[in-house]
Amino acid sequence: MESDVIVVGGGVVGLTTAVTLAERGLRVRVWSRDEVTDTTSAVAGALWWPYRIEPEEAAGAWALASLRVYGELAADPERTGVRWVSGVHADTVLDGLGSWAREVPGLRQLAPEEVPGPYGVGLAARLPLIDMPVHLAWLRGRFETAGGVFERRAVSGFGAAAAAAPVVVDCTGLSARELAPDPGLRPVRGQLVLVENPGIEEWFTSADGGSRRTTYFFPQPGRLVLGGTAEEDDERTEPDPATAAAIVARCARVRPEIAGARVLGHRVGLRPARSGGVRIEAVPLPGGGRLVHHYGHGGAGVTVAWGCAERAAELVEA
Repeated sequence: MESDVIVVGGGVVGLTTAVTLAERGLRVRVWSRDEVTDTTSAVAGALWWPYRIEPEEAAGAWALASLRVYGELAADPERTGVRWVSGVHADTVLDGLGSWAREVPGLRQLAPEEVPGPYGVGLAARLPLIDMPVHLAWLRGRFETAGGVFERRAVSGFGAAAAAAPVVVDCTGLSARELAPDPGLRPVRGQLVLVENPGIEEWFTSADGGSRRTTYFFPQPGRLVLGGTAEEDDERTEPDPATAAAIVARCARVRPEIAGARVLGHRVGLRPARSGGVRIEAVPLPGGGRLVHHYGHGGAGVTVAWGCAERAAELVEA
């Protein structure tokens, strides 16, 4: 297959960008080191919310564009993995959010007695919650239906991709630290615990003052996802038993029935945070080609995926 574009990276950012380009009529290949369900994106709890992402104004616009798409996809949750679910953001006030919050339907400041657990303030919201293994498989299927080709292929640089297509899109996440190279990229370790759901139907989050730990639970089909951590510059990928126990205990302070839930498994992912925020930028390649960098989404890659994909597509077609 002759290609117009090669997208390097098969996580949610790479696949969403590839879908956007293929549906614009371009011949696109994805080169991914991993199967889509083995990427960092597959680990995400995946509640739509602009979390740990900059630049704020652009990220807000990207997030709102993505919110509109997820709203449409939620009409077929079993196929797309996207559902509307109600919940509470504790330790959060409307006045502390960016201008994007005014365009999110139904955001409501809660009275103190309405906030669960040991928290005094919070927001109620009904937001898209994405079952990432299902959603990533669906994205790959949509990409291939549009004529795209998905290939398992690891890269040590962009030269081979540049030789195979005039435009290369770098959606390599944390790996762009070496491939770009970009020393501004840094890992933010997130650890999760999967448990049997004891009957919880609403999500809950608290950033716990922006520290290295967070508290959240997300009801996903067949499991309840508990979290979490936000450990900067920590590249451990093995679950830590003490951290897992602390996660369960924090979540049980909000919903005591979680304490007795059977543990199904543990997950660790390294969020690709970047000093200066998301990088979506085109640079020339030797021989007249173009490399579009598209990485650095931190903990909000799912939240901004569709909006960022449109911006990257504009640079591809420029």
